[in-house]
Amino acid sequence: MTLLPLDGMRGLVEPDPVPADAGRPCALPGSPLAGELPGINACVHCGFCLQACPTYLALEDENDSPRGRIFLMRSLLEGTVAPDDASMQTHIGRCLGCRACETACPSGVPYGHLLEATIATLSQSRRIPFIARLILAVFANRILLSIAMFGSRLVAATPLPTLLSRIGGRSGFAMAMLASAGSPLERDPYSTPVGGERGKAALLEGCVMEGLFTDTNRATERVLRVNGYATIPAKGQRCCGALHAHAGDLEKARMLARGNIEAFERSGADVIAVNSAGCGAMMKDYEHLLKDDPNWRERAAAVAGRVRDVSELLAAAGPVPGAALPLRVSYDAPCHLLHGQRVSLPPLAVLAAIPQLELVPLRDSDQCCGSAGIFNLIEPETSDLVLSAKLANIAETGAQFIATGNPGCLMQIGAGLLRSRSRTRAIHPVDLLDASYAMAKQ
Repeated sequence: MTLLPLDGMRGLVEPDPVPADAGRPCALPGSPLAGELPGINACVHCGFCLQACPTYLALEDENDSPRGRIFLMRSLLEGTVAPDDASMQTHIGRCLGCRACETACPSGVPYGHLLEATIATLSQSRRIPFIARLILAVFANRILLSIAMFGSRLVAATPLPTLLSRIGGRSGFAMAMLASAGSPLERDPYSTPVGGERGKAALLEGCVMEGLFTDTNRATERVLRVNGYATIPAKGQRCCGALHAHAGDLEKARMLARGNIEAFERSGADVIAVNSAGCGAMMKDYEHLLKDDPNWRERAAAVAGRVRDVSELLAAAGPVPGAALPLRVSYDAPCHLLHGQRVSLPPLAVLAAIPQLELVPLRDSDQCCGSAGIFNLIEPETSDLVLSAKLANIAETGAQFIATGNPGCLMQIGAGLLRSRSRTRAIHPVDLLDASYAMAKQ
């Protein structure tokens, strides 16, 4: 095999005539990546993934494409590239993990699993960046998370984030993200049915959703009840573990997953409703995360099988139409909803249930916004490149709102819109449906 140059040269990866494991010793036996070798061998380097990859489109470097990164993964296992190679760390680290390549791939390569295993393997030779370690430590600790979210809510309730969003650099962008948290629509709570003929739904409250999008969580519970679901609590639930898995801390992700499995088992819920695309994709993947744990594998599969994005539950129920909202809205598909969960039509059904809402098509709505968990904090330059394309497409629509069902996307796009002085605001689709129901109750 001809090794793709790691100095940024563009070119095509030459496919290997034989699988990587054909008579060759594995250079990293027992590593997380070694366990994903069948997925690596599924890649035939056809190139269908290239135009789906936001980093390849932004950087035009084959090393920053899915097939280029899979080439590097295979090179790691063959020993032709060392885990501590700086270029290896760079090109793998630049991946957003949006999984758009999975949708485009005709061979069914499980790229998301390969990426997480690669990052976990590389982290054994290089520590996770400090800012990432700090964030992961906070999200894994209930007390620290509560303190962090309480402080963030206090600051977000003041004009300070909006004022500081005008300064340059990451600090200004972080303030703009905080200023974009929460729903831009004001509405009063309203009475809802309590029948629950469609079954019992427990909401994954989520770290950022409950901490900064509390109103959206309450709106989610209300619209579920309007559409025939009884909402029940799942006490003791934790962070879903997505941020930890994406950062290579698989053991912490497994610990958090076990806690959630126990909590949702105790709840007795028929379905687990999730209004955060990244969390939903993680929970639906719990079986794979715990596949090597015989004590938890079947329990993980049972819980994962009950996870539904809130739009899936609402679309299954209709959803019930509300009052007219004469708004111009575009929909941006969260990567981990469209590509990770393969959920495409239900969010559109939610918006279609709102009378007089004009849904304006968004060009490249299937492309990543550049948020990707904490990617925008550790790879800001690449994140900004990806976001700029998204903002240009949003500007074309003339929409008043850009609807998307993931907190990271809401804050990333919201911050970009705020800093570009756009009048468009980011909003969760559930908030629009809830506002429609609130109007109907007046």
